[in-house]
Amino acid sequence: MVTSIDIKKVSSRDKVVVDLDVWMDNPNDYDFSPRVSLVDNILSIYVDLDGDGKMSEQEILASAELDDEALQLAERDRVVEARVKFNVHGMHGTLTHKTPNPRTGPNAKKLAEPRWKVMLPLQ
Repeated sequence: MVTSIDIKKVSSRDKVVVDLDVWMDNPNDYDFSPRVSLVDNILSIYVDLDGDGKMSEQEILASAELDDEALQLAERDRVVEARVKFNVHGMHGTLTHKTPNPRTGPNAKKLAEPRWKVMLPLQ
């Protein structure tokens, strides 16, 4: 299960694009189906836990305020592009002990950072 979502950036060119950092506890957790709703100028990202398609307050994981241009684009298209970067607690983060010669130590390779893009319809 996803523990938290951080909205890094909301941009608008020809459509509204939201950059997200999604934090999970387990790398084998594949149960993530985000939903997006727009109320006034607040864009909320939530996960449908009940399966009924409706949003409740405890399911909201992140929200951001849209400016006028982004609000017009979101209402026109009724869709938001989400660029998701997955992170796992305990695997991704800052290193405390770096190897002096990175060619021979455990820091020679970076951990995989799974990313995906998805078009989310507004609810």
